[in-house]
Amino acid sequence: MAVLVDELREYPYVRWTVKHWCHMVSDASFEELHAFAASLGIPRERFQRDHYDLPPALRARAVESGAHEVTISDLAQRMAGPRGERNRARRARRAAEAGARADGRASLD
Repeated sequence: MAVLVDELREYPYVRWTVKHWCHMVSDASFEELHAFAASLGIPRERFQRDHYDLPPALRARAVESGAHEVTISDLAQRMAGPRGERNRARRARRAAEAGARADGRASLD
């Protein structure tokens, strides 16, 4: 069970003063994520249905506190909750479709 953070990204067109942030999720449960966020002093109101956004300083503190650094793709596949389940199902469906196409090509050879 782990709390995950992806890479910092720039969002130059947002109207907020903070233009760089990352996402923090749990691969186990929202309870784990909320407890980790609380340990960093992040208020529960900053939870955005399945993740927290972290500016650079909070991301550094999260990593120092044990969050695992991952790519956005890995984060999307491992995150808890309905979006993570949809992402995993989509990846499995695409892999099955690619396998079926590969099997079709092999039978033509």
